[in-house]
Amino acid sequence: MSSAAVSTGTKTEAQVKTAFTILVMISFCHFLNDMVQSLIPSLYPMLKDSFHLDFSQVGLITLTYQLTASLLQPFVGYYADRRPRPYSLAVGSGLTLIGLLALSAAGSFMSLLMAGALVGMGSAVFHPESSRVARMASGGQHGLAQSLFQVGGNVGSSSGPLLAAFIVLRHGQSSIAWFSVTALLAMIVLVKVGNWAKAHRPPSGKARAGHPEGPGVSGTRVAIAIGVLVALMFSKFFYLASLSSYYTFYLINKFHVSVQNAQIHLFVFLGAVAVGTIVGGPVGDRIGRKLVIWWSILGVLPFTLVLPYANLFWTAILSIVIGLILASAFSAIVVYAQELIPGKIGMVSGIFFGFAFGLGGIGAALLGQLADHTSIDYVYHLCSFLPAIGILTALLPNLEPARRRAKQIA
Repeated sequence: MSSAAVSTGTKTEAQVKTAFTILVMISFCHFLNDMVQSLIPSLYPMLKDSFHLDFSQVGLITLTYQLTASLLQPFVGYYADRRPRPYSLAVGSGLTLIGLLALSAAGSFMSLLMAGALVGMGSAVFHPESSRVARMASGGQHGLAQSLFQVGGNVGSSSGPLLAAFIVLRHGQSSIAWFSVTALLAMIVLVKVGNWAKAHRPPSGKARAGHPEGPGVSGTRVAIAIGVLVALMFSKFFYLASLSSYYTFYLINKFHVSVQNAQIHLFVFLGAVAVGTIVGGPVGDRIGRKLVIWWSILGVLPFTLVLPYANLFWTAILSIVIGLILASAFSAIVVYAQELIPGKIGMVSGIFFGFAFGLGGIGAALLGQLADHTSIDYVYHLCSFLPAIGILTALLPNLEPARRRAKQIA
């Protein structure tokens, strides 16, 4: 009896430890992946001068690498649900590595676009499968697992501008190749993650992470809810595109700060986004995803409306507050959608990560053209109203009763 208990207890502890280790590894690789991703917009001031680009071309670079990622992600996720390929994660990092080397040697605008497309393809392969593996390792705490996974990406995104400011801007375009080492490190770690995912794959071969029961919502309401979530993603990522792609130009044009100073401000903003991301998931596990979505989208509206009128000091403060609040939405939205359509974790993750990249890319391109025809200041005034779309959250069904029932059954 005691021997069996000890054996069982030891096995359980080992399983929990292994799952936590996998979450940390996935988050770390997300950090490396998104750090590389954020290098591209961080280099825009340098590339704009070196290649004599206008704002429309800058937006087109973002559109290229983000649309490449967004268009592929749902298909990668759908395929992964039906035929899991754990080692595809390492393949995705390999594509990123090639894209970095191509970016460091690019000599024309077209070669910049091709390099950006390769980096986008690497991200497209990485995100859906890694999100699915994170849910497999969650132990039922889906919001926490999604936040841990996403915070790695947000910390990576916030680190990219800082590394660009102190490394690439000092040593030139060719120094981008140094970051290929991070992609190689990610490949090594992701092979280990692939080994774990292969060993823990369901016997049926179907990657049905999470509970198979539906949320008790009609198909029509599910379709309406997905449409609302897409609208909320539009609000969130169009606004984030205005900050992540053009924040440095905004600060330089309005407050006449140096490029390096602007990069540091961008780093601080993206750091706030990272903190907001880690908070959103666990809070959603406790109080419900819908409440988090309400607060994070509509709740940020007063701060975005004030931002265009603030001085440099208050611009920095407001951008931190906006990053903290707005970032808490994504984990809640992704897990809410996964619970809305259970059994399709990879596909749902691919769709919503794809929307994140695609909407960000479209937003960057459109806002770049708008900035060329008006001004950066006008762009920020217009975008300040986007969080008002958060009022649509009222149309989302309450999934908490179904979630509590599933938790009791588990």
